[in-house]
Amino acid sequence: MARIIDSPAMNLVGSRVRALRLERKMSQQTLSNKPETLAIYVCRGSISRIEDKRTVTDIELYGLAKVLQVPIESLFEFPDA
Repeated sequence: MARIIDSPAMNLVGSRVRALRLERKMSQQTLSNKPETLAIYVCRGSISRIEDKRTVTDIELYGLAKVLQVPIESLFEFPDA
């Protein structure tokens, strides 16, 4: 059985997902609910773990980008600090 690896080195988008969610004044629960309209289930706990260190599946990445209204590739962009 395949398993998702939890490791900061394996999560390139978590901090960007969190930043975009906060920019849009969305709670984790709201971000969790919206992909369901695309038949993509991401529970609130998964959003929390994705923003921390959990890897993201391709379908989750697609759903998050759609909900956050950004191209998928922008989830991999990091603004200058």
